[in-house]
Amino acid sequence: MPDEPKTLDHAARPAATAGDSPAPDHTRPAGTELPAAQTGSATRADPVTRTGPASPATPPAPDRRRFLVAVTVGLVLAALNLRPAITSLGALLEEVSEGLHMSGTVAGVLTSVPPLCFAVFGITAPRLARRFGPAAVVCAGMAAIFTGLVLRPLAGGTAAFLAASALALMGIAVSNVLMPVIVKRYFPDRVGTMTGLYSMALALGTSVAAAATVPLTDALGGDWRLGLGVWAILAALAVLPWLPLLRDRDHDRVSGVSRASRAPRTETGAAAAAEAPVQAAPRVTRSRTAWALGAFFGLQATGAYITMGWMPQIFRDAGVPASTAGVLLAVTMVMGVPLAFVIPRLATRMKTQGPIVVALALCGLGGYTGLFLAPAAGAWVWAVLLGVSNCAFPLALTMIGMRSRTGTGVVRLSAFAQSVGYLISIPGPLLVGVLYQHSGGWGLPIALMGGLMVPQMIVGILAGRDRTVEDEC
Repeated sequence: MPDEPKTLDHAARPAATAGDSPAPDHTRPAGTELPAAQTGSATRADPVTRTGPASPATPPAPDRRRFLVAVTVGLVLAALNLRPAITSLGALLEEVSEGLHMSGTVAGVLTSVPPLCFAVFGITAPRLARRFGPAAVVCAGMAAIFTGLVLRPLAGGTAAFLAASALALMGIAVSNVLMPVIVKRYFPDRVGTMTGLYSMALALGTSVAAAATVPLTDALGGDWRLGLGVWAILAALAVLPWLPLLRDRDHDRVSGVSRASRAPRTETGAAAAAEAPVQAAPRVTRSRTAWALGAFFGLQATGAYITMGWMPQIFRDAGVPASTAGVLLAVTMVMGVPLAFVIPRLATRMKTQGPIVVALALCGLGGYTGLFLAPAAGAWVWAVLLGVSNCAFPLALTMIGMRSRTGTGVVRLSAFAQSVGYLISIPGPLLVGVLYQHSGGWGLPIALMGGLMVPQMIVGILAGRDRTVEDEC
């Protein structure tokens, strides 16, 4: 009859030294021999039952805490870098356009580059994460942002400027997709809190870049190239916390294996894991909720990128000084700092997120109406209302984490919803630039922005229903 699975409790007796005989094991049946793997020192691990130092996949509690602290720091610094490349350009769009001799249409193309890159490169994030692990991909993403922000001010023409911007935006794209994945994987019981934390950091980075770019440019002699390039320093800092996480490949790699199957296994546990069925990854393209979530993500991204790219110019054309216009954009962005922390936590406590969707859309309608009727007179009010409306972004990220039951499902849903969403958002900033150039004013573009709030409300209600993509696939 085969022996029962055995686990040696080395903590309960002294370790055997070289030349000593193994201490008697009273937990095994009389007359049985110790396996060769258990006759050495106490620090030698059984090939099946780990009795030595904990494996990287299941670190001891102090190591686990340090690991999660490192992931949290990495998340926050990465989130701080997910928008300065965009909002710093929005604050200096007029200077960049003049310096590179861009027309209004070409400037509109420039504001459409971010969602285009997010759609094209974001879809590659799941495959890269499966092969290299999400920490490695995010680390590479931060390095790409740094490199792009260093090269962009050196560009001598529009094509080179676009290429350098695309490199930075590629890094942002893959990191965008993997943020909800990392939260769901390492903080499954705190999705709302951690989503709120990195969303708050994202909003802070967005608003600081919008507010500080013009003053920094003035302090650096008025050269827009230096004003844009200074944000590479922040990107360089964001690379550092991800470097130590690259060593923990087993713990960090994304796969279809459940968290339970990565726990330390006994002989019987290994057999059970081998016999347990692996849940198939959901085919999100068959899910109506996934499509609704992609449409909601796309419409809110359209409004956000139009705001980041064009709102300072709207205020400047209404007679607001350039520095004040940058601060107004910062006010819009900074509204997301507290709300990006509150909204995800509130959303996770609600069965359906439709009421939040409606409230945010109504704020957007109010802000665009104000911009249409009195852009300069009520500028601060409109900036606040549009800032509240832009908090549909952390809500969308939270719903991505809530609309799938598995880590693999979240990976696929995040890539699908963000890629589809950013594809939807590409025409928006370009269309605003074309309408502005050919109509000679902001009436038609602002009417377009306000009109998009209605379909955003509808698909947001559908995406916020209490169901998962696994239920529909």
